[in-house]
Amino acid sequence: MKRLLLKLSGEQFAGEQGFGIDTDFIRALAQELKEVVTETKAEIVVVVGGGNFLRGATVAKSEKMIERATADYMGMLATIMNGMALVDILEHFGQPARLQTRLRIESVAEPFIRRRAIRHLEKGRVVIIGGGTGNPYVTTDTAAVSAALELDCDIVLKATKVDGVYTKDPREFPDADKIHKISYLDVLKDEHISVMDNAAISLAMDHKLPIRIFDLLTHGNIKRIIQGEEVGTLVSEI
Repeated sequence: MKRLLLKLSGEQFAGEQGFGIDTDFIRALAQELKEVVTETKAEIVVVVGGGNFLRGATVAKSEKMIERATADYMGMLATIMNGMALVDILEHFGQPARLQTRLRIESVAEPFIRRRAIRHLEKGRVVIIGGGTGNPYVTTDTAAVSAALELDCDIVLKATKVDGVYTKDPREFPDADKIHKISYLDVLKDEHISVMDNAAISLAMDHKLPIRIFDLLTHGNIKRIIQGEEVGTLVSEI
């Protein structure tokens, strides 16, 4: 795989503390990404969530005075804070990186420009995209699939805390069976499988973009996927 998109949730940035930014997690991630780029020459795009600070839908629901659109823009700003942290720590370890955003915030990030992002990738820089799609009512999952299509990525890697999709939650049910491959339609039809939101899955299905669900906390998984190993669960046409 030449070019891939890594989707990170905001909760992963919080680590064990549950809120804010866990620099130990980002340090380990940055070191792994540098290793992957150095050893495989893969081009990596990262789309970050912001749930470690706030979720727009949750804020709008709990705080009746804040409109949903406003809350979603607040969530987009949270993703940019995560992106800023990841860029700095990547570059601390010697991996060139650039933060681009769909929101206009030039003091801390470049505006997202497709050709500029591709040029960064070709020069070996990791490109982090914050700000979701720049529009309210759209999740960062959908933003990730959209960015992967726009930047001609071969696959979307959705980072989780478990090693793929299971028939039941493996943390609660020891008898849960792992699913190694599943179709887009089966993901959309099964309400118990929560890989990404339906809009993201539908967009990937329309353009036949594969999605691999994998355990980010197992060091080396990203490199194994690039090298063609069957890590986690593959969501595709089958």
